[in-house]
Amino acid sequence: MADPAPTPARRPLWIVAGLLPLAAAALWGASALTWEHSVRGRPGTDLTVTVDIPGGEVAPALVPLAVLAVAAVAGTLALSGLWRRLLGVVVALLGLVPVFQGLVEGTGFAGRALAVAGGALMLAAGAVLVLRGHRAPRLGGRYRSPGAVKEAARDEEDLWRALSEGEDPTR
Repeated sequence: MADPAPTPARRPLWIVAGLLPLAAAALWGASALTWEHSVRGRPGTDLTVTVDIPGGEVAPALVPLAVLAVAAVAGTLALSGLWRRLLGVVVALLGLVPVFQGLVEGTGFAGRALAVAGGALMLAAGAVLVLRGHRAPRLGGRYRSPGAVKEAARDEEDLWRALSEGEDPTR
């Protein structure tokens, strides 16, 4: 039977695993929407053409940041402790880029708003990783063998005590 709600230790992983793909989708969508209109004329004629400029051309960092957000999901699941916190710092800092670009560049509202939303989702995911990510379990941590768990729990004093009692601590 499936667990109806994630345990408190796993909740940050579920939050980050939900926020980052949403951020990636928002950033990718923002790169495809129109951010600016350009009026161009043909030399020697009175013809003018209005050209829509997508967000990917105005703010070229949107698509790479979307890819990074998806990759950060895998990094979140694979890392633990300090490394997961550092990943959170990187994700949060890079989340500032689309927020800044959405507020400063372009004239089209929808694309800019989607970029700001994607950046805000990255910021939120990074903040969760920094504040709570180090407590969440690592991918596959539940499937450690009993011997590996016992070995990790022993400290140096236990090893010396085992030697004194005639037990081989390397088994």
